Amino acid sequence: MSATEDIAKDYYDYPDWNMENPAPTKVPAEVIPPCDPTADDRLYHICISAISLVVMLILAFLARRMKLADGQKRGLLSPVNFLDHTQHKGLAVAVFGVLFCKLFGLVIAPNPLPFTTDQANKQYWIIVSLFYYPVLYFPLLACGTLRNAVGYVLGSLLSWTHFGVLVWQKADCPKTPEIYKYYSLLASLPQVCCLAFLSFQYPLLLFKGLKGTEKTTAGEDLSSSYYNDYVKNILKKKKPSKTSTSTEKPTLVERITDAVKSYIYIPEEVFRFPLKLAISGVVSFTALYQMALVFVASVVPTLQIVRQGVNEDIAFLLAGFNIILSEDRAEVVRIVVYYMWCVEVCYLSAMTLSCSVNLVMLMRSMVLHRSNLKGLYRGDIYNVYNCQRSIRPSRPALVCWMGFTSFQAAHICLGMLIQTIVFFLCLLIAVFLIIIPIFHGQNLMLFKVLGNMWPFWLMLFSVVVVQHVTTRFCFIKKSAGTRDLHNRGSLFLLTYLLFPVNVLIGVVLGVWRLVITALFNIVHLGRMDISLLNRNVEAFDPAYRCYAHYLKIEVSQSHPVMKAFCGMMLQCARQDGAEKKARDAEEGIQLVNQEKKPQHKVSISKRARGHWQLLYTLVNNPSLVGSRKHFQRQSNESFFNGTLNWAAKEGMKKEAGNKEAGNMEAGKETEAVTN
Repeated sequence: MSATEDIAKDYYDYPDWNMENPAPTKVPAEVIPPCDPTADDRLYHICISAISLVVMLILAFLARRMKLADGQKRGLLSPVNFLDHTQHKGLAVAVFGVLFCKLFGLVIAPNPLPFTTDQANKQYWIIVSLFYYPVLYFPLLACGTLRNAVGYVLGSLLSWTHFGVLVWQKADCPKTPEIYKYYSLLASLPQVCCLAFLSFQYPLLLFKGLKGTEKTTAGEDLSSSYYNDYVKNILKKKKPSKTSTSTEKPTLVERITDAVKSYIYIPEEVFRFPLKLAISGVVSFTALYQMALVFVASVVPTLQIVRQGVNEDIAFLLAGFNIILSEDRAEVVRIVVYYMWCVEVCYLSAMTLSCSVNLVMLMRSMVLHRSNLKGLYRGDIYNVYNCQRSIRPSRPALVCWMGFTSFQAAHICLGMLIQTIVFFLCLLIAVFLIIIPIFHGQNLMLFKVLGNMWPFWLMLFSVVVVQHVTTRFCFIKKSAGTRDLHNRGSLFLLTYLLFPVNVLIGVVLGVWRLVITALFNIVHLGRMDISLLNRNVEAFDPAYRCYAHYLKIEVSQSHPVMKAFCGMMLQCARQDGAEKKARDAEEGIQLVNQEKKPQHKVSISKRARGHWQLLYTLVNNPSLVGSRKHFQRQSNESFFNGTLNWAAKEGMKKEAGNKEAGNMEAGKETEAVTN
């Protein structure tokens, strides 16, 4: 057996093994055996699946009973209205957080599906589990659909069960053999927090429902005051800001302050994020935590074990590769341990930098989301998309809208993985080729290479300086407040003479451009609200294309002004119905006609106003254009962004009138010939 094989044998269990001690004492490593909690996972899932099924049957019975009682449709199979901006978002956000935490560990878990321990067909069980866990946690959302005491009680019991059993299992088995002994415990913290929130939220909703402060109307979205407040805010006259009226350029401090504010999201009372964006934000933050935990737990403990196990035999191992760090083997051990510590610091720094960059990008995305939504609400389509687009539902838009939250989480995970690797490599190069050689004055290989090339770099720098200086003082003249070229002959001569050197400068600029572009794309890889391609070809960026289609669905289906108008129409209809009932009850059958006429006139005026408002809404509704008889023969050019182009309509009217006049003249000529 060779020396290298001897060193490699049981490396982690023999940290004190050296040539003078041929029979070292074996230091036992900590072995974490598989842990079986008292609350067996298989039995728990069997019981909780049965309980969830019973809860769904009870909720279905209650939904049918309430539908027969009040005639309102109860959508039990759609427990979340993703297009309602006024509903409480806590339940949906918490359930999605629980589901994402559970699905994140499917590949790492030894048994993806708790009902079986079959390892031969693990990939098939992973596929089954992708559908099992959404169904398992579905009742946690469905319990809040009916908005009655029974649903809140069932939701409280179900959330308490999930929360209690999860805490019980983690308390019984805090250490597990997967990746790191405490990885399972740390990975379950977001799930515990979400279940704790559900366990608190359902009793709170029950208390509000019993107290009478919880709204139970089916049209709560349209009857909310949020949309009216939004309309009042956009119609309110705003005072002109000082920055817009002043012609002075902003100072450097002001520009820095504005740049920092653009990355800080400050909530506004008159604007609420759509539910899917709120879920995407929480899921993205959870994805950052889970990815950071995986990176730390899978690499750092291993590096620490290797660093603690370095002994004097590492000198012989390095000598086999013709690497002589020092004649003293103890000094070699200190150098290797120091270098490994530097690698560990570089890795942790890269991971921390990646987390910080993604958090900043997430905050910036929230600011940009609000800006894009408010811009599209105003009809500012060109500034958001850089082209004219129709804001209407479509098959690709609906598919992208459904998968937006999932795609965002996947991009965050992939972006953090690539960022950590790139940042780690960059930090290694900076530390081992620049920082450490400068501190110790040894191994200055990079500086030697640059030093040998100093004439080349000096030439490039001198040529650049010469071009800027001559351009500033020789080739541009100022006269009467204008600028023009000067000494054109010398300019043309210098352009010709510096052509070969500018080719080399172009190579350097090309490399620098490649580095900048790669770093920009890597940093912004987790964001879907901006395109990583040029604006002319941004449609080929699948992530940005998904985001653009997502905005189409949100704006076309949840426009605050549209919902405010619909809410006002419903409110007027309710008031007319209430006034009519009150009038019939007070007047009775014995009222004289003279007393009924003035009130009858008032109701007719209100009804007529409502009819005209409804007619105006239907005429300008893009989704109803194709169903109108007199519009079916219109060409596509007659519609702009789903709205009738009235200029085109007038032109078609004139054309139709000319045709009709021509037909009348032809008829007269035919009649004359006949006579």
